[in-house]
Amino acid sequence: MEYAKILSAELNVPEQYAAAAIALIDEGNTIPFIARYRKEATNAMDDQVLRTLAERLDYLRGLEKRKGEVAAVITEQGAMTEELERALAAAKTLAEVEDLYRPYKPKRKTRASVAKARGLEPLAQALLAQDARLDVRAEAEKYITEEVPDAEAALAGARDILAEQVSDDAALRAELRKFYRAFGLVKSKAAKEEDSVYAQYYDFSEPVNRIAGHRVLALDRGEREEFLKVSVEVDPERACGIARRMFVKKSGGASAAQVDEAVQDAYARLVQPSLEREVRAALTEQAAEGAIQVFGENLRQLLLAPPIKGKVAMALDPGYRMGCKVAVVDPTGKVLDTAVVYPVPEFKRVEQAKSTIKALIKKHGVEIIAIGNGTA
Repeated sequence: MEYAKILSAELNVPEQYAAAAIALIDEGNTIPFIARYRKEATNAMDDQVLRTLAERLDYLRGLEKRKGEVAAVITEQGAMTEELERALAAAKTLAEVEDLYRPYKPKRKTRASVAKARGLEPLAQALLAQDARLDVRAEAEKYITEEVPDAEAALAGARDILAEQVSDDAALRAELRKFYRAFGLVKSKAAKEEDSVYAQYYDFSEPVNRIAGHRVLALDRGEREEFLKVSVEVDPERACGIARRMFVKKSGGASAAQVDEAVQDAYARLVQPSLEREVRAALTEQAAEGAIQVFGENLRQLLLAPPIKGKVAMALDPGYRMGCKVAVVDPTGKVLDTAVVYPVPEFKRVEQAKSTIKALIKKHGVEIIAIGNGTA
């Protein structure tokens, strides 16, 4: 994979500088070091761009590695085709790779695997062909055994096989993923009848594509603390309609009715829970990244705030049990005086605290006061 070319296009930086940054990262240099001491090599990329480049580089390398692992497993199974090979090569996200791998992934015992073990896969494929002339019940009776007592049991097993096949279809999952992102609603309900800081989310709903990151994080916390039940919902009929258009033939007769039933089962039992987890995980990841960026920018502004020069300053470090620590410094930062006061009513020393502070201000000519986080 041409990492420098891809990152150059994504980050809008010249390819030669993207390649230089990759080489420096691979040599073990840290992002702060590269940003400060290797500006000539990277055309003075700042640490934020370099960090984004490093994160994307890790993702792309992980993607390439996963593609190789998946290709090896599928090839070992003798199932690799030119079409699948092209699809793997074209996949741009890990989700796409996992969708392609899903049909070939070793599975634990499932309803479909049990049905296959009972020899019902040919019946499932006969139903999927959706030949209107097929006598479904007569065909199913051919598969009656000790383990499959009647035609209905044979059809149920065949539908289980089809449901898993529908669930594993990469194209369907890609379409439904887009549908969830465009039309999904994040909803929350109260998990217990108790007032809490999450009361505003006891009957909450907002579109997936518009919900703010801080709300996502609040919903996650509320769910962890067992005050909320959170879900991602879409119109099930519209979602099933996407699958029907891909798998059910209008002229398929009784076979099509069986496939339609399998599609509905696949969506409700297999696809919907999986996509809901995926969408929520993506929302949480985006929200966390957004929060980190906001905190980082706030810290940056705080650290870059200009110092106050030429002033005698008093600093108060608030405290409760151990008191409030006070220090006075001159314009050069030299400590002129210190004290400990108890300005909270419970200690009955508020007046003493007031007189101590006032005396320090008068004695040293304090011009500004800096107060900590306000505890107590």
